[in-house]
Amino acid sequence: MAEVVQTFKKHTRWLPLFHFFVMPVLLANVVLALWQLVRAPGGAALWNVVFAIGLLGLGFLSRIQALTVQDRVIRLEMRLRLRQLLPPDLQPRINDLTHRQLVALRFASDQEMPDLVREVLAGKLASSKEIKMRVKSWQADWLRA
Repeated sequence: MAEVVQTFKKHTRWLPLFHFFVMPVLLANVVLALWQLVRAPGGAALWNVVFAIGLLGLGFLSRIQALTVQDRVIRLEMRLRLRQLLPPDLQPRINDLTHRQLVALRFASDQEMPDLVREVLAGKLASSKEIKMRVKSWQADWLRA
């Protein structure tokens, strides 16, 4: 079996059960509950809409919370990694990097990290997308939520 290569174009993580089953089912449940409320208004139908929206919200919150924890771990990991990789003149500026910049920098190789950080701190690379697009030697991250 061929090894899957991760790149900028193919680094988005899709969880098929979550993205293509659970969330569509929860969204369809909201639509169905709204349809039932329109066809037969009443307290029970209204409650079904509220409950369906609550379930959909729970689905979104579960994903957002997992990604938030993942980003916190990545930020910690990146700060430790940068302390080892950056030259002494850049080390005091590690905390100047935003959390989105730290998360984007994780894909860069050790060799290119100092130059990328220099460009980010100089304001040449502002967005996560710009940072990721500048990575020459992509370091795959397969252990993501």
